Amino acid sequence: MAALMLQGTGSDVGKSVLVAALCRALANRGLRVRPFKPQNMSNNAAVTADGGEIGRAQALQAIACRVAPHSDMNPVLLKPQADRTSQLIVHGRVRGTLGSGNFREARGALMTEVLESYDRLRATCDIVVVEGAGSPAEINLRAGDIANMGFARAANVPVVLIGDIDRGGVIASLVGTRAVIEAEDAAMIRGFLINKFRGDPALFDDGYRAIEARSGWPGFGVIPWLKAAARLPSEDAVILERPADPREGRKLIACPIVPRISNFDDLDPLKLEPGIELVMVPPGRPIPAEAAVIVLPGSKATIADMAALRAEGWDIDILAHHRRGGLIVGLCGGYQMLGRRIADPLGLEGEPAAIDGLGLLDVETTLSPAKTLRHIRGTALGAAIEGYEMHMGETSGPGIERPFARLDDGAYDGAINRGGNVIGSYLHGLFASSDMRRALLARIGVAGGGRDYAADLDAALDEIAEEFAAHADIDGLLRIAEAGA
Repeated sequence: MAALMLQGTGSDVGKSVLVAALCRALANRGLRVRPFKPQNMSNNAAVTADGGEIGRAQALQAIACRVAPHSDMNPVLLKPQADRTSQLIVHGRVRGTLGSGNFREARGALMTEVLESYDRLRATCDIVVVEGAGSPAEINLRAGDIANMGFARAANVPVVLIGDIDRGGVIASLVGTRAVIEAEDAAMIRGFLINKFRGDPALFDDGYRAIEARSGWPGFGVIPWLKAAARLPSEDAVILERPADPREGRKLIACPIVPRISNFDDLDPLKLEPGIELVMVPPGRPIPAEAAVIVLPGSKATIADMAALRAEGWDIDILAHHRRGGLIVGLCGGYQMLGRRIADPLGLEGEPAAIDGLGLLDVETTLSPAKTLRHIRGTALGAAIEGYEMHMGETSGPGIERPFARLDDGAYDGAINRGGNVIGSYLHGLFASSDMRRALLARIGVAGGGRDYAADLDAALDEIAEEFAAHADIDGLLRIAEAGA
């Protein structure tokens, strides 16, 4: 069984996308491929076939491999819920909360379970493609590391290092990594890839040779800017810091970026709609008054995000939008914010607390330790829907007597007000349904739902795989993976 690990010189250098591209390229060769990330930190997650949860990037990489996501693909997931605490997910299940003070000790103790997942995964396939986290050059975090070189050495997996030329300083970042890491760690690295190149790659020939000469590592290609990657869901919140290109003549759908926003890829299918302009509203800016729809996203710390929403004055914008008859949709934590009150008596998100919601739905939510994780199907607004629930909390009140969706198992989801312009749902992936987008956008006078999101996603994976294969030495990468460390 072969294995290869892609690490990066820093965050957001494109590790997740290149792992997905390599996974699809190898799957297209007929190999049984599985993705793996020992430790991830993200509030964008997906429910797996075995009823657990993993980082959204690994779920996408599983799709690239043409297999169902499994909790073994990301055995340790940290979900930040306050400035210094994160929810700890191990093998897809909540295990507790980690603070900055005990993170390193707890992390190192998880290596055994990481290796157990890796061993189970590699027994099912021909090759495992592993993604690192952050950078191996963060030598201050090396002790107890399970995400980069700690895992690579424990599992004896060879590494290829990715440098991002778009941000500048790629020669220094690659050669500098070689200079600062331990000799034993450097020995695990078999070569490098240059990512996000714009223009004629021949212009970088001298730089490429300089990296090879100064690092002692061979290069495996210069990967161009992969335009199709923009059609893939992003796991990293860095993407939210980038302004969208304005497009005139579209109806606006606005989503405020709360501090602990989660699963913001729920909104990605809306980008397929030619009549829609999706605007992610950063702190310090009002929600546009001309918005046709306001979407309140998921949250990893609903009470804190509700307070932040109010501090930004966004509650005033939302209530004004409601008075004008505008459509409001709350997803998961956003659904809880639409209610009258949210309570956390056990301090699951921090200190025990409670807060008033927006009061647009006649429901209340009490957070509880039990976490709901399940795939569901049903109907809503006369359209077929499919997605997953991932939340902690029980929502009750007269409002749920007007549910948003009826599920195939006979249960109900969410709530909708009497006027039909305030919708709350626990369903992630709601907008991926073409029928649902069509039904929802019809309420604002837009014809939509013409494109299949899943098919578009699959086509984008094929496109990035084809482009990657055209510029990377995949045969060379395979030889490294098969030879081992």
